[in-house]
Amino acid sequence: MKATKQHRDFAIRLMEHLVVPTFVLDETGHVLIWNRSCERLTGIEARDVIGTKNHWKGFYTEERACLADLVIRNAAAEIPDLYMVDCSTEPDRGIYSAENWCHLPTAGGLRYLAIDAGPIHDEGGRLIAVVETLRDITVQKEAQDKLEVLARQDSLTGIPNRRLFDEYLVGEWRIATATDRHLALLMIDIDHFKAYNDTLGHLAGDVCLQQIARIVSAETRRDCDVCARYGGEEFAVILPRTDLSGALIVARRIAKAVAKARIRNPGMGKDANLTLSIGVAAYDKQCRPETPIELLAAADAALYAAKDGGRARVHAWREKLAA
Repeated sequence: MKATKQHRDFAIRLMEHLVVPTFVLDETGHVLIWNRSCERLTGIEARDVIGTKNHWKGFYTEERACLADLVIRNAAAEIPDLYMVDCSTEPDRGIYSAENWCHLPTAGGLRYLAIDAGPIHDEGGRLIAVVETLRDITVQKEAQDKLEVLARQDSLTGIPNRRLFDEYLVGEWRIATATDRHLALLMIDIDHFKAYNDTLGHLAGDVCLQQIARIVSAETRRDCDVCARYGGEEFAVILPRTDLSGALIVARRIAKAVAKARIRNPGMGKDANLTLSIGVAAYDKQCRPETPIELLAAADAALYAAKDGGRARVHAWREKLAA
């Protein structure tokens, strides 16, 4: 009996001094152990939580279940609703893993935590406690997020790239078709950009692309509008909740702003300025493409019609163009 107590006391001391933030709940959800690393992480001392169900106060501003609580309730199905990422590989054994942004009310700051929780059973298989461990992986998460942003951002202009454009288009298409809202798309090409590059060089061409990106972004004025570099000297603009007539207004505004900037194109003559060709298509009451690919193809067809028509113009896609 004395040996058993010694073993239990040793186990408790060991857990209290673990370098990994750890707390233990009994089978009713009351705190049994709140180790020193957990105190440092949360700013809450053990004496303030042991014997209570207030462990959530270390990580959240409003009362909610922690991962250990879900283990007690055998509620793995609730993890996706409460955590950003469900990493559980052995939920059938009651071992849960997740990741989440946590606002630490007492310690202060927003931290991204990797969390694991698992059950402790007695010899008869009865649940007697749950252990939850936490790792602060904020630095890794922020680095990962930055890499993901870079993967979706055009490095030259700083606006979304083709990959992010495609993701936005699919997302906005689903919203538009599910709610019967309008959705418009602009495809934009810089006229005679090769002549500009050949005459002034690629460094000047890069500066020009950056300037055009700023102008197009400035003229797509709503937060929901998305301006992206589609590739080379092509740009694309997604206009949610916009029909064809509204999109034409935006397209003409962009073309006018570029004309007003008077960007010289000596490759086309001493007094020549850069111009844009813009194709416009929409999912609205008059035009009903069936997929986002069809909408994109419609805007692209309108762009080529603008270029075939002499460039420096805005052209709208209508059903007859598809014939």
